[in-house]
Amino acid sequence: MEKKISSAVIKRLPRYYRYLSELLDQGIDRISSQELSSQMNVTASQIRQDLNNFGGFGQQGYGYNVEILKSEIGKILGLDRQYQVIILGAGNLGQALANYAGFEKRGFLVSAIFDVDENKIGMTVGNLEVHDMKGLSAFVKENPVDIAALTLPKAKASDVAKSLYAMEVHAFWNFAATDLDLPPDAVVENVHLAESLMRLSYNIAN
Repeated sequence: MEKKISSAVIKRLPRYYRYLSELLDQGIDRISSQELSSQMNVTASQIRQDLNNFGGFGQQGYGYNVEILKSEIGKILGLDRQYQVIILGAGNLGQALANYAGFEKRGFLVSAIFDVDENKIGMTVGNLEVHDMKGLSAFVKENPVDIAALTLPKAKASDVAKSLYAMEVHAFWNFAATDLDLPPDAVVENVHLAESLMRLSYNIAN
């Protein structure tokens, strides 16, 4: 896509997808930008502007076909394909991710989980056995891996990410409380839980 889409628009797309999914579950097959606006607390003008970045999808006097719009936003988000995900770190957070059934519904298939702790290696998390981190390189060579979820201590996260990048894994979902030192073409989504909680604290205090 030649046109540069702002990060603010991209951040809103998953919300649109979620609300459209809920509308379909309710049996609603069409909706106006005004009706969608009242549910999402985003102005109708903003919704139209956001969607016009990708072609609009609405019809004058009709609004949006919910199923078609959801499908088109899914394609924009890359949800029309499947992604193979591995989890690095089998602590509480890693296990919670491995047990979450919602990922597979969206096309994110968790294929393996790794740890260095001998007490965790071999245990079952969801339907996965925890692998020894020593076998990571062999696993990546033998299996497709699109995304690595890092739930490691921050002291280890960057080195593990660098190793994976060298193995041609270039997308990272980073839960470690550190910034990854990776080449510019690496795709990184940072999820800093403590920072999120601090932003919530700020909003309560102010």
